[in-house]
Amino acid sequence: MIDLHYWPTPNGWKVSILLEECGLPYRVLPVNIGAGAQFTPEFLAISPNNRIPAIVDHAPAGGGASLALFESGAILQYLAEKAGRFLPTELAARYGVLQWLAWQVGGLGPMAGQNGHFLLYAPEKIPYAIDRYGAEVRRLYGVLDRQLAHTGACIAGDYSIADIATFPWVMTHKAQQLSLDDWPHVKRWYAELRARPQVQAGLAVGKALRRPAGPMDEETRRHLFRGTSAAPQD
Repeated sequence: MIDLHYWPTPNGWKVSILLEECGLPYRVLPVNIGAGAQFTPEFLAISPNNRIPAIVDHAPAGGGASLALFESGAILQYLAEKAGRFLPTELAARYGVLQWLAWQVGGLGPMAGQNGHFLLYAPEKIPYAIDRYGAEVRRLYGVLDRQLAHTGACIAGDYSIADIATFPWVMTHKAQQLSLDDWPHVKRWYAELRARPQVQAGLAVGKALRRPAGPMDEETRRHLFRGTSAAPQD
């Protein structure tokens, strides 16, 4: 059994989608990031960076003690290897997937996160930040569109953890004030992935936990955006 420490966000969805795709048994342990649950000593023992998602695999491959992992990219690679799916074993194909996983983790995710923050949540509008991050997200969408035009299918050819990592962040395109009409290959790819039953099942995990639309109260804002000051001190 795998414990999934989770909240329904793009990074959380990556792991719930892959678990559904692989058919691995898991249970969801909600981590209410708006209430500061990511700063509890119990969660920090699993995820010292105080971010979701994290997992604990109580039956790791090869046996032995339970294995705890944080960081979504590492979790996706581990689960794909455990299930023997969505990550090729042949050298060139494997690193073809891993380089695009790294692209999402180091590029699209952080840039889209900053763009969304300054568009939607910053207490004051900062035109330089909005322009800077908006331009970078559009550039990254262009990179993805060219890659999908080249492969003609999924990001690295066959459906893989590169697609599973990227899809939830492209799901935020409307909030990012972007239209997929500007990137036709991304639009085609997005529609095909969204239609997958396992993707839909992964997105449904913890749906009732989502924060209702509307203004964010100050306590939630503090936990989400001033998190380092809320962490326990030694």
